Amino acid sequence: MLKLEQALLVEGKYDAARLGNLVDGTILTTDGFRVFKDGALQKLLKRMAAAQGLIILTDSDAAGFKIRHFVTGLVGAENVLQAYVPAIPGKESRKAEPGKEGLLGVEGVPDELILQGLQTALESSATGRKETAQTRPITYTDLYDWGISGTANSAETRRRLLRRLGLPPRLSKKELLQVLNTLYTYDSLNAEIEML
Repeated sequence: MLKLEQALLVEGKYDAARLGNLVDGTILTTDGFRVFKDGALQKLLKRMAAAQGLIILTDSDAAGFKIRHFVTGLVGAENVLQAYVPAIPGKESRKAEPGKEGLLGVEGVPDELILQGLQTALESSATGRKETAQTRPITYTDLYDWGISGTANSAETRRRLLRRLGLPPRLSKKELLQVLNTLYTYDSLNAEIEML
């Protein structure tokens, strides 16, 4: 079991039940889009984030990213660790039909991928990606040079790269940079991109 000092925020009760078997810590839910209009829930999230920090783990679909962006803005990015699960096609066993985008939600993603996403978020906080003499951070200019941002066909190249790396397809440019700097060195990512 992964021990968490921060509160973990997921979308729904099925996600919370699933994570209850994987982590030891406080698990809160947004109850889907309820977080957008529930003032009491918003106050609770602000207090929890300020007191102990918040790890946000939402689905890799549009709704999950909308919730993630809203809560991050609400409680302050400095109080948040972003944990991601890959976008995996499929449907949860309890559902008759897949979701609108045909992707598994957090509750359907394999344990090892959930734990890897949480561990990556925790490591990004612990290290703060300290630069050493032999590593340099990945920059916006690198994204441009690699053709995954700001160039012709960059959207398609970025989608292919994210699929290859097992990352969610909806990362903003800023989130993409944070995730890449957490998971890769410049050289290791450059090698992955050359293989595209």
